[in-house]
Amino acid sequence: MVLIVELVVSGLLAATVANSQSFDGTTRSEDAFSYVQPENTTILGPYGHSPAIYPSPNATSSINWEEAFARAQEFVAKLTVDEKADMVTGQPGPCVGNIVAIPRLGFRGLCLQDGPLAIRVADYASVFPAGVTVASTWDRDLFYARGYAMGQEFKAKGAHIALSPVAGPLGRSAYAGRNWEGFAADPYLTGVAMEKTIRGHQDAGVQATAKHFVGNEQETQRNPTFDSNGTLTDVIQESISSNIDDRTMHELYLWPFANAVRAQAASFMCSYQRLNGSYACENSKALNGLLKEELGFQGYVMSDWGGTHSGVASIEGGLDMNMPGGIGMYGMNREAGSFFGKNVTSAVRNGTVAESRIDDMIIRIMTPYYWLGQDKDYPEVDPSSADLNTFSPRSTWIRDFNLTGERSRDVRGDHAELIRKLAAEATVLLKNEKQALPLKSPKNIAIFGNDAGENTMGAVNEETFEFGSLAAGGGSGTGRFTYLVSPLEAIKARAKMNNTLVQYFLNNTQIATENVTDLWVPETPDACLVFLKTWAEEGADRENLSVGYNGNDVVESVAKFCNNTIVITHSSGINILPFASHPNVTAIVAAHYPGQETGNSIVDVLYGDVNPSGRLPYTIAKKASDYNAPPTTAVSTNGPYDWQSWFEEKLEIDYRYFDARNISVQYEFGFGLSYTTFSLSNLQAEPVSDSVSSIPEDQPILPGGNPALWEPLYNVTVSVTNSGAVEGATVPQLYVTFPDSTPDGTPPKQLRGFEKVSLVPGESQTVSFELMRRDLSYWDIVSQKWLIPEGEFVLRVGFSSRSLEDEMSITPVSS
Repeated sequence: MVLIVELVVSGLLAATVANSQSFDGTTRSEDAFSYVQPENTTILGPYGHSPAIYPSPNATSSINWEEAFARAQEFVAKLTVDEKADMVTGQPGPCVGNIVAIPRLGFRGLCLQDGPLAIRVADYASVFPAGVTVASTWDRDLFYARGYAMGQEFKAKGAHIALSPVAGPLGRSAYAGRNWEGFAADPYLTGVAMEKTIRGHQDAGVQATAKHFVGNEQETQRNPTFDSNGTLTDVIQESISSNIDDRTMHELYLWPFANAVRAQAASFMCSYQRLNGSYACENSKALNGLLKEELGFQGYVMSDWGGTHSGVASIEGGLDMNMPGGIGMYGMNREAGSFFGKNVTSAVRNGTVAESRIDDMIIRIMTPYYWLGQDKDYPEVDPSSADLNTFSPRSTWIRDFNLTGERSRDVRGDHAELIRKLAAEATVLLKNEKQALPLKSPKNIAIFGNDAGENTMGAVNEETFEFGSLAAGGGSGTGRFTYLVSPLEAIKARAKMNNTLVQYFLNNTQIATENVTDLWVPETPDACLVFLKTWAEEGADRENLSVGYNGNDVVESVAKFCNNTIVITHSSGINILPFASHPNVTAIVAAHYPGQETGNSIVDVLYGDVNPSGRLPYTIAKKASDYNAPPTTAVSTNGPYDWQSWFEEKLEIDYRYFDARNISVQYEFGFGLSYTTFSLSNLQAEPVSDSVSSIPEDQPILPGGNPALWEPLYNVTVSVTNSGAVEGATVPQLYVTFPDSTPDGTPPKQLRGFEKVSLVPGESQTVSFELMRRDLSYWDIVSQKWLIPEGEFVLRVGFSSRSLEDEMSITPVSS
């Protein structure tokens, strides 16, 4: 049966509704959660509807892949109906996701592999820094370089499709368990990172997958709750519904995905949770309306693993590939089989689904395959992947896979050098008093904390692994370490060069509860390095924002006796730092999840071989209660639709919220110190066009949407000078304040430009920022267009969101 009604509010159409009852029975104002209710429909639950957008648009021969599109059409024309069903349905096999081969047509199948920081199900592969780490570099070139190197490794292992990169979660909640897989709590910075990463992946010959589309901002209740003794239909409670208004959707959560489409990402992965009431993998407004029509996406939409909850409804709603194919997921006692598979064959033959829709799904799948030349001399799947794949071990395979390629091939190349450089460039120096850093040939170093030493429990980090440096989080976004250079190992190697005494104490419980002066040799260390870690993983949201393993107590215990205590955190992201003002804590360094070279990269910064230039991609508040938008972790009722997450903060997430509410913070978005100093001067903005209209010209949609939105309107320049005594890099940042004529709820300022620049002492350089039409527009829910408001925009440039040194005004549209 085709599901026409899509549950719970939209805000994806322009209209205004009155107050309604929330899931807990209280009255909720929904003037911004607006929708048009279709006539002659039944409300399944107490909320409303997303508008239905049918049919799913057909792909076209877009820019750069006309020939590939034609070849995909020819391929589809030769398929039987059963083969067509196989082409859109995953099967158990050697990879995390598998599309089976069709030998008679010379098609060897498709291999899909995790994840956003490494090819996970593989040996002899690199573990790169996490998304939050690379975002901390604020370096466009490094975004691309990492994406390209990762793509090389995926391809060399025989993976056609990399399940990377991540723009959802964006970072609405500080507690979200997968924030570290994505980039930044800002759509502009995340959008640039998405675009550069995707271009890197695909230039290396592997298909990129932008995920998780869209509104995937928490892990709690991301999947429905089933009766453990029931069957496919025995749902106790549906997944959480992310209820997002139209403007917020466009200006926050859809924004970086537009960059992904513009970069011609081969595929998108839809997310687990419901979106405005219907599951994201069958939400026709999101997939057909926003993604395929408004943004002009020409690739294919795959489900997250087990995220498909219907057959025909998902197909008509815009889903093109069902992964991993079967529906018996997560240990649930559910009927075997697939929503797609043989059901697709039946639906076509009985006329429930038009065969032309299935054809379009396959054309979308095969066009990037031909576009990237994956039909020509592409490496075979490494057989070792099958041995490491616990998701679908060989005993579950129902088809044969001819794995004749070289086993356990080493694909790492020289990527260790890039990983070390990237992680060092990403390191954020938050505090540095008394010139504690860089270290100046100390005679005696004491190292504290269970994050400093060797990982004692295997190749993949787990929450239960107490001892060992944490260089990646958990879940499908993690990596399998061939090796890990621990901070302790790297510091000992460096200290040996200077004949420095290194003492180390790795038991956090002992450090936190004992007098540390009883641990070290009688002489007080010249520097006490405290290594802390914070675990985060897929499938669970963080319970708090503190560092793990009694980390705060460890710092207090050490700093009580050591007047040069330097704290280094390896974390998924935001940590509250109650010790930031401690007089004996002289330096704080945020290193996030650096990947396999973690020890070498942190030593490069601590000893000054690399001048730190990382910047925070989020805000660190003074206390956890200062953050808004916590995840919905429980409901007091047991109705099937009662898990609701109302995005009532709208555009106010992270620094936008702290600015709008004038809340003081510990360390602001974009903040980071250096071993030198920089200054800015001579801010200018030159218009590119003599006349700018409020409404963009209607142009034929291309990947990324209306091309007019990507046209430059201003070239903004500023002079940056290294005013200190040490060579280093900095990141001038451009923030835009919109005119008063912009609708209420517009953030006080928004990031609209950044550039990393390296300078020797006394050197100056002019940095340019390109302001496109989209950068100066807001989404108008009435006209359903991006509009530039009338009035004066204020441009501010500085080195963080709250350190803005120069400003000027522009008026693009005259009243």
